[in-house]
Amino acid sequence: MTENFRREGEYPQENGPAQSAPLGGAYPPPPAYPPPAGPAAPAAAPGWFEAHQPPPVPAGPAHAVRAKRPVALLAAVALAAAVVGGGTAVGVEQLLASQGRSGGGISAANVSQSSTGTVAGVAEQVSPSVVRIDTRTGSGQGTGSGIVVTADGEIVTNNHVVDGATGIQVTMSDGKKYTAKTVGTDPDKDLALIKLQGASGLKAAKLGDSDGLRVGDQVVAIGSPDRLTGTVTSGIVSALNRDVNVPKSEQQAPQRQRGSGGWPFSYDGQQFNGNTGSNTTSYKAIQTDASLNPGNSGGALVNMNGEIVGMPSAIFSPSSDSSGAGSVGLGFAIPVNTVKSDLASLRKGGSGGAGDTNGDSGNNGGAAYGFGTSF
Repeated sequence: MTENFRREGEYPQENGPAQSAPLGGAYPPPPAYPPPAGPAAPAAAPGWFEAHQPPPVPAGPAHAVRAKRPVALLAAVALAAAVVGGGTAVGVEQLLASQGRSGGGISAANVSQSSTGTVAGVAEQVSPSVVRIDTRTGSGQGTGSGIVVTADGEIVTNNHVVDGATGIQVTMSDGKKYTAKTVGTDPDKDLALIKLQGASGLKAAKLGDSDGLRVGDQVVAIGSPDRLTGTVTSGIVSALNRDVNVPKSEQQAPQRQRGSGGWPFSYDGQQFNGNTGSNTTSYKAIQTDASLNPGNSGGALVNMNGEIVGMPSAIFSPSSDSSGAGSVGLGFAIPVNTVKSDLASLRKGGSGGAGDTNGDSGNNGGAAYGFGTSF
């Protein structure tokens, strides 16, 4: 209960407007004139005006003790704000929050930066699902790439990567190696399915929807050009529905030599990277300017959500000499919807039947740089 230091009737009129009389009686009116001076008046006695002045207010600490804590807290914060400026706004929020009160501001929290939608994020997410495929054939060796589609080791790739292979070795992104055998092939679509021996717990890729692609969409290519496992490049979709013609088989590209710049193809009546031969197949390809090189074939073309949208299968190479081969921003990929629609058939052997591989590891099958030409 708050104490009242003022006695009844101790409010002079000059200090404010007239107030209603309190309970217990009216205030005594002041005399019309000051009391007369004379020897009878005690020298030390106070006059009427002095006697009716309010008592002095106690020092600040007494009121500070009686003040409620939030009032004192706000006063302290206000004083600090006057000294250090607007920077104390954060301090006000924190102090009020500690008292269970809201200062009307928006609370902030440190949130880790997400890599979703970045090339680095896509690479981290998808790279474990893209493999390097080394093959041994009667005419030499080759390298391509593949996409893991099941946790127990089913891998889809291009038919021309494993065509005629007598031994297949697959290298995962972490360096672990498996032998593999061909399950089914479809030369008409340049697709093949192989199966790793003794694999389990692999990370299967997420197959997206290539029909949703638009020209200008950003994409990431992951593969093993020239045996460089897990190489990542990026670009955009530069065109859609390109009618690309490729040989159905490695053996049916008569003027193509191992070591040439890339897998031969024809477009709009013109031959690129060598003669495609007479026995070809055609598909409507995704064109991309993401850097593709020999060895990317059978790998992954990925959208920014980490979904496979295509399988790189052909590039234009400016030189027929492998020493001068390289990407010039004209790459082609089989749409992933074509891959998805063919998986059931490939598991049954495909239109080309099962391959003739026997699960040989292919280890030490050639020189260290004898791979990488099967694009």
